[in-house]
Amino acid sequence: MTDHMPSPLLEILRRLAPGTELREGIERIIQQRTGALVVLGSGAKVEALCTGGFSLRDTRYTAQRLAELAKMDGAIVLDSQSERILRANVHLIPDASIPTAETGTRHRTAERMAQQTDQPVVSVSEGRKMAILFTAGMRHELESPATVLPRANQMVQTLDRFRRRLDLTKELLTRQEVEGTVTYRAANSIIQRAEIIRRLGNDITDLTVALGDEGSLIEFQADDLLQGISGLADVVIADYARGRARTKSLEALSVLGISEVHTAEDVAAVYRFPDLDEPANPAGYRVLEGVPGVPAGVKDALVAKFKNLTRMLNAPVDKLATVEGVGPARARQLRAYFDQLQHEVGMVLPGRGD
Repeated sequence: MTDHMPSPLLEILRRLAPGTELREGIERIIQQRTGALVVLGSGAKVEALCTGGFSLRDTRYTAQRLAELAKMDGAIVLDSQSERILRANVHLIPDASIPTAETGTRHRTAERMAQQTDQPVVSVSEGRKMAILFTAGMRHELESPATVLPRANQMVQTLDRFRRRLDLTKELLTRQEVEGTVTYRAANSIIQRAEIIRRLGNDITDLTVALGDEGSLIEFQADDLLQGISGLADVVIADYARGRARTKSLEALSVLGISEVHTAEDVAAVYRFPDLDEPANPAGYRVLEGVPGVPAGVKDALVAKFKNLTRMLNAPVDKLATVEGVGPARARQLRAYFDQLQHEVGMVLPGRGD
């Protein structure tokens, strides 16, 4: 599992996605095995590092033109939207003192150019049939959809398994909450799993960009599996976190590395959970999410009135009705839902009668 790509890089990759005019030009260069350096942006910094070649005036970009110009020595410079070809057959002279781990001359030039100008540069190998995008501080190989698709499908399957496990963990949490046996570890487990799923979703999003139009189905499947994940984690946090940590969301875990997310104590520290095996009594926000049509303000009023889920679940109709915004009809609705939960737990857990 990798870090999610930054938005600027994703935007560049969308312009280079399979099926786009820019990517078609890159693919033509790969097929003709001429190699190329293509600077995806212009400006004073780029001009200062270009020498020789020739300038083009009002020359619209096409894949055919890019491929033909790549047959000459030297680099090609496009405008920032890849709509115009500005220069061709130019020699790039970036600062040779800029460190690079690349070995090939073309790749080394591309990386240094990207670092020095803050403009993305695509380097196409002459013999290896590959293209690499360099940005300031990042290197990304432009893979073919045939290479990426199996990996994306495998990740969706992994996401599906994690989602099913999360749903089972959520059911267990509900039973333990109604039973009165829940601990902070159970809540922490929900948050951990939700964050892992969120990061898997980010990885899949990154891959779908590389798939272009072929990534639509993958993206649809991933979006379906991610539905409600952040919301679930947020209400669990509101139920169990202490002090100001109650207002934190799942995004608060973005500062942790993936190994820390897998460590229960590291996640617990973010939300100020006490000893994870200590008995807990949630506020009740997550359970109230199951009652349709209850406004957020009414949920807050119920939590403020009863202080914890146990008291709320055992409150009679007349006491529920006294909460601001509830009233007799909604009180009966809440009581019926609470009774159903307690009945279901009684049916599942041994030793409990109706």
